[in-house]
Amino acid sequence: MAGHSQFKNIMHRKGKQDAQKARLFAKFAREITVAAKTGTPDPAMNPRLRLAIQAARAENMPKDNIERAIKKAAGADGENFDNVRYEGYGPGGVAIIVEALTDNRNRTGGAVRALFTKYAGNLGATGQVSHMFQHVGEISFKRDAASDDAMLDAAIEAGADDVQSDADGHLITCSFDTLGSTAGALENKYGAPLSVKTVWKPTITTTVDQDKAETILKLLGALEDDDDVQQVFSNVEVDDATMAKLSAG
Repeated sequence: MAGHSQFKNIMHRKGKQDAQKARLFAKFAREITVAAKTGTPDPAMNPRLRLAIQAARAENMPKDNIERAIKKAAGADGENFDNVRYEGYGPGGVAIIVEALTDNRNRTGGAVRALFTKYAGNLGATGQVSHMFQHVGEISFKRDAASDDAMLDAAIEAGADDVQSDADGHLITCSFDTLGSTAGALENKYGAPLSVKTVWKPTITTTVDQDKAETILKLLGALEDDDDVQQVFSNVEVDDATMAKLSAG
């Protein structure tokens, strides 16, 4: 899925990095607060909270921010958030999954539907496109964290399903259920990873031309910018020639 990864990188380069970082920290804080509120504020006893903290730390979220988000869960006036997944199609039949944490389903659903409509997409029912994805965990490390063989051995021992090592680094894939324990074991051995996250990994991809790719780029970016949206995934595939044009633009 190299083309898909490059497409995501192009999307992220289009925005302002400082603003993106602030939005990212806000999304992490919301997930940490919800995780602490729905379980115990002790990450050792709360797998969801432990995973949320791991993901935030991997993106260099300050420790004070993390602790403040945990403490917010204890407040009596804290908002109640629901996990909501939206599914639909973008231009060219590209499948899109949107994960959100919201205190107002009507507001978030309306905003997501409006963005799909604005960018020639179609929001459908939950389950409409998720059968074309696998829900898995992904952990990434820098290239110099370990040799290919050492990372493979450690990942297998930690319960991972797959490891891809190249010039950009090491990408470890594991089941959704074991992400927290696998990431924890690898962090103990090689230090903090670059990222720890759950992803919807496409098993079927859809190839689009440059015009549709540009529109999808805008749709995915607009969805990620929504305050209630936590993560966005698609099965878009772009050929090398189109990718080069997008990168140049």
